[in-house]
Amino acid sequence: MSNTRPIIQAEQLTKVFGNFTAVNRISFEVSPGEIFGFLGANGAGKTTAMRMLTGLLSPSAGKATVAGFDIYKQTEKIKRHIGYMSQKFSLYDDLSIRENFRFYGGIYGLSTSMIRKQTDDMLEKMGLTSEKNTLLKALPLGWKQKLAFAIAMIHRPEIIFLDEPTGGVDPVTRRQFWDLITETAYQGTTIFVTTHYMDEAEYCHRISMMVDGKIKALDSPKSLKKQFDAGSMDEVFLKLARG
Repeated sequence: MSNTRPIIQAEQLTKVFGNFTAVNRISFEVSPGEIFGFLGANGAGKTTAMRMLTGLLSPSAGKATVAGFDIYKQTEKIKRHIGYMSQKFSLYDDLSIRENFRFYGGIYGLSTSMIRKQTDDMLEKMGLTSEKNTLLKALPLGWKQKLAFAIAMIHRPEIIFLDEPTGGVDPVTRRQFWDLITETAYQGTTIFVTTHYMDEAEYCHRISMMVDGKIKALDSPKSLKKQFDAGSMDEVFLKLARG
């Protein structure tokens, strides 16, 4: 991480649905190349916050910039500079691995030659070159997860947004996926990840802990454990939740 200008900035960001405040005046910054974790129980407001930052949902109040672009006025420019992996991976089961890469590469506006190069490079890196013509529905969940991550990176974005990326996979696959995240961040890509698995906080440079739509704590895992006199992030979260 460097001391350059933050790649994500949010100030008093708020989202209200009717009488329910899903995200309540949150403020934070993310540095380039940082793994920034948004942790909290289901319903804490993590996904809503991410959807505002990715231009998929309009805020009710507050302001934010992503990759230097305003989330109100420049959502299309934001989308060109980010990758996004949803909870359900959003891949097409009836297409082959190669066809999924081709489809999403086209959406991102890449040339045919660039799609082919990126596909070959990523499949070789993951050891899946021999499976490129396999239909996605024939693959194990862990492979689908890694492919969804690779496809989110096909256009070489500055930031990758991962929404609960390890939900439903086994502990070994979760660990392998976090190794992939760590390697990607080391190469300079910023990672913004939501999760309700408290042990995954240990992989993040800094984490924001959300409770009922508010950021209740924000720091490195080591600092938070020290601050709350806790032996694990689960213990930190329990102390936060109790108020």
